[in-house]
Amino acid sequence: MAQNLYAVPIEGATFQNFCGGNLGGEHESCIDLAAIPGVTDGYVLRDTKPEGAGHELRATTAEMDDLVLGYAKMRGLSLS
Repeated sequence: MAQNLYAVPIEGATFQNFCGGNLGGEHESCIDLAAIPGVTDGYVLRDTKPEGAGHELRATTAEMDDLVLGYAKMRGLSLS
């Protein structure tokens, strides 16, 4: 059985901030992403918008890869 990523604390995680638009002010349309400390195969995404504050999604490497590649394909983007 896979590890429950939501049961793992994320204290000490180093987040990278990905922003786009920012039409409503600083950090209005940003997503934070970090590897979950102490987990070989886990990531956490956080919403920085005021309405999404405190909400997060946790995913495995395979799930993140599928998301990123699927999104790029859906948008017609090229990964090099």
